[in-house]
Amino acid sequence: MTKFSDLNLDPKVLKAIAEAGYETPTPIQAGAIPPALLGRDVLGIAQTGTGKTASFTLPMITMLAKGRARARMPRSLVLCPTRELAAQVAENFDTYTKHLKLTKALLIGGVSFKEQDQLIDRGVDVLIATPGRLLDHFERGKLLLTGVQIMVVDEADRMLDMGFIPDIERIFNLTPFTRQTLFFSATMAPEIERITNTFLSAPERIEVARQATTSENITQGVVMFKPSRRDREASEKRALLRALIEREGEACKNAIIFCNRKTDVDICAKSLKKYGYDAAPIHGDLDQSQRMKTLDQFRDGSLRFLCASDVAARGLDIPNVSHVFNFDVPSHAEDYVHRIGRTGRAGRKGTAFMISAPRDEKNFAAIEALVQAEIPRIEMPGAQPAADAPDTGETAAEPTRDGRKSRSRGGRGRGRDEAAKPDAAPQQAQAQPQSQTQAQAQDEAKPPRTADKNTRGRDRGDRNDRGGDRGRRDDHKVVGMGDHLPGFIALSFEQRRAG
Repeated sequence: MTKFSDLNLDPKVLKAIAEAGYETPTPIQAGAIPPALLGRDVLGIAQTGTGKTASFTLPMITMLAKGRARARMPRSLVLCPTRELAAQVAENFDTYTKHLKLTKALLIGGVSFKEQDQLIDRGVDVLIATPGRLLDHFERGKLLLTGVQIMVVDEADRMLDMGFIPDIERIFNLTPFTRQTLFFSATMAPEIERITNTFLSAPERIEVARQATTSENITQGVVMFKPSRRDREASEKRALLRALIEREGEACKNAIIFCNRKTDVDICAKSLKKYGYDAAPIHGDLDQSQRMKTLDQFRDGSLRFLCASDVAARGLDIPNVSHVFNFDVPSHAEDYVHRIGRTGRAGRKGTAFMISAPRDEKNFAAIEALVQAEIPRIEMPGAQPAADAPDTGETAAEPTRDGRKSRSRGGRGRGRDEAAKPDAAPQQAQAQPQSQTQAQAQDEAKPPRTADKNTRGRDRGDRNDRGGDRGRRDDHKVVGMGDHLPGFIALSFEQRRAG
């Protein structure tokens, strides 16, 4: 069995690894470190939670141990899709460089430019950044990338999903052609394949598992949820989520709950807190200091439930996550692999549940096609859970005295399927032909319209005599007022003529 001591790493790096409690490299580490130390480009493909971060940090530190950084010209560059992942990579460098005098700078949004400029001006060996903030510094003339010897792209498929590929291509063109490139991803979309063919030179390809596979350590399950009414779907899903948590009991030590939209993240966290669960949200609209504080609380165990958008699905290493709940079926099938990869890490056991509504059928089928396996169906926990109280801004129709739901003024027939009771469906089916018959009778009672403007409105003449319709008569046209004279104006002219 391969050990870290067999990989030709710097002795000081090996000492830091031993102090961190690691002895045996993971398959992706054992495959990527040797060619990286030889200066070759590396293309690493492995599912999340397999230790890809150490696959590039360890050889980088070994190669950067000799040499000195110059002002505004970093010697190496690590690109990450999210602030949290960039901060995590920076923590890994701190762990493995504790016996070496290497400097680093972290360039992410939500932090003062001034502090980051001061670090760059002194010169750094390792620059860890998100693409947007890196280009901001470059365009302000505070950074030069011509001294980059090693460039790393981490979670490349997430870069694609977040729309960073044009920025990545621009950054590649700003770095020297002779650089060494380490490229890591969990999946290989066609666009990612194009980037690697363009910017990597004869890379060593390390693929330790089939693309988009899920860990065997994760117990998966899906609840096929059907709401009682469409307007109650969200609240009943939250009630079902709580029932799943209760059914797991003490086995659910902590969990990440994924939602597709940021608003749903906030609503879900608020609902859980209302029912006595220790929960907090994290998504891209929150302040960076708040996001980091929430993550730190979840890591140290003071926070039990983390409600997250996909900003937390990629690359974050929180070793002791016992459960992952997909409150929403992800829109992109690859996101399912990354979401459930937050549990079952480093050989531990994990559990991942998903709630699938009828409208999620297409996305759910895409997930099973991607992972090439059927996700086990699990029964609804107990009876149909009660829905939330309407505290999240959702509106429901008020009941009238006879118990039926009232309708809004603006939509006379709209929402009837959702608001009516189940036994009201036959009445609706009978009412529809009746209304159609009445409409046909009214249409037949009207004489056919002609294209002659002078004959319009004559069918209302008998009603004018009875005072039912006070519209103008064609034989009393008012010159200069047009053909669409309102009836109440025509009446004043007719009264004057009659007088």
